[in-house]
Amino acid sequence: MHAMQYEITLPADYDMGIIHRRVAAKGHLLDDYPGLGLKAYLVRERGQDHSPVNQYAPLYLWRTPEGMNSFLWGPGFRGLSADFGRPVVRHWLGAGLRRGAAAGTAASATRHLERLPEGTDPAEAVEAALASLPDDPALHTAAVAVDPDRWELLRVALWNGPAPEAAPGTRYRVLHLSSPELDRLPAGRHW
Repeated sequence: MHAMQYEITLPADYDMGIIHRRVAAKGHLLDDYPGLGLKAYLVRERGQDHSPVNQYAPLYLWRTPEGMNSFLWGPGFRGLSADFGRPVVRHWLGAGLRRGAAAGTAASATRHLERLPEGTDPAEAVEAALASLPDDPALHTAAVAVDPDRWELLRVALWNGPAPEAAPGTRYRVLHLSSPELDRLPAGRHW
């Protein structure tokens, strides 16, 4: 598994309806994309859920690197780059995944990033993060991944309803969820 996210921060007075309409019109295009575990079309809207910004920040869990590469070099990402400028694409190596009991589609998401201090054993940090994946009835999917360049740990969770207040990290709304190969991503720890 590979996790990937880019964030497009938009002006404070940006009409977020433009993003909502874009996702409504194009979100289904990845509903059967080869190699894609899931894509959560995430947004933050200024003044909602304590967000100081308007932002479009899709999150991907790729089952195969070929699928990820095909997307990044393909027409979908070209179109996004033409419309908003080429974003910086963050990438993490998957460490584990938990599929929750919540059926249906995700409505919200949380993302927590944590730098691993010098001297921290990365394997121990990953084990602790995997052990702390949420086990909540509203959980749709949770994942842990690591950026070994920055030694940064990513924890992401998708929720069937509003994210629990205790869930750490940045909060997003999910406008659409494409999950063509989610069931093919192995649950638990994998490298």
